[in-house]
Formats: sequence, structure tokens, C-alpha cells
Amino acid sequence: MSTFKNIMSWVWPVVIGLILAKLLTTFVISVVKVDGLSMYPNLQNNERVVMLKMPAIRRDAVVVFNAEGVDTDNPNVTSKTKYVKRVIGLPGDKIEYKNNGDLYINGKYRSQSYITKEQRTTGTLDLVKQAAKGVTLGTGKTFTVPKDSYFVLGDNRENSNDSRYYGFVPKDKILGTVKAPFWDSGHELINSFGN
Repeated sequence: MSTFKNIMSWVWPVVIGLILAKLLTTFVISVVKVDGLSMYPNLQNNERVVMLKMPAIRRDAVVVFNAEGVDTDNPNVTSKTKYVKRVIGLPGDKIEYKNNGDLYINGKYRSQSYITKEQRTTGTLDLVKQAAKGVTLGTGKTFTVPKDSYFVLGDNRENSNDSRYYGFVPKDKILGTVKAPFWDSGHELINSFGN
């Protein structure tokens, strides 16, 4: 009997630890791999980051969302396809993206200090295909983000497939926000925004 108690004294903590880890990764946090260059240089291709599940979503936060049903032009998108992008506009925001790269949301200037001036101008405004329905860029052109949706862009705008092309991301598609580890060179440009 004492052998059984001895075995159970180390089995129970392991079982409880595994259950807690499963609960944590199911409801609170998980690791996500960045696939592609759309967030370069702030996030690298194949970099692993932490995703906090369902915190409050704020402007400039980096989010992970399920791309199925959002990016309908990409035949490779499946139910497991996840995109990592930065939130530019919240539900109801009125957005004007001027020709000089300045971003105004609800009439107020937003700095976009996490990207270069070139990415703010030619990177964002020189589209490689037609803009999505409801999205208009340039001085004097505004659009409003629909209810329960978000307008997202990659930081590497000239190489990002984002809301400019597939439109707004529904709230129920967003899985969580990204946090980069402290040893990541771009962690401040990811973690300091949207908090």
C-alpha cells in the first residue's frame, strides 16, 4: 500500500500539471508561428510568438485571425490558416489614409511609428491589385469600418495581403493578440502598441 501511495504522490502533480497546461493553452495562451514576410521587419518569417486569447482588441495591436472566409481570393486558405496583422481600424472607425502616408482615424492623426515613411506611403498606397469593396485610400477619401469588424494591415505593406485586398475582418474570426518575447529585437514594436 505504501508503494501505491508513493507512486501516486508524484503521479497526481504531473496529471494536475498537464490538465492546467491544457486549460491554459485552450483558453488563455498559445504559441503561433509567423508565416511569411507581411509583418517584416517587426516579425520575421518562421518566428514564434505568444498569442493571448481574446483580450480587448485595440488600435495598433497585432492580432491573429482565422483567414478562412476572409481571404476568399486565396485558394490555399483552409480552416487552419491563420494570418498575423496589425489592427488599424476598430468597428465604427472612420479612416482616411492620405497620399503623403498620414493616417487619420475619426479625424485624429495616428503616427504609425512602427513602420518607415516609405511603407506609410508607396508601400501602403501602391496597390498590387484592386482594393476591396468599401476600402478607399488617398487624400479626401474615407471609409468606415463596419460594426463587429476590423481593418488590418501588415507592417511590410508592399508585401502584405491584408484588408486593403480582402476587406474587413469579422470580430468572430480574431483568435487573439500577439506578444513577442523580450529577446526579440522588435518586441517593443509589437508589445508596446495596442495596450
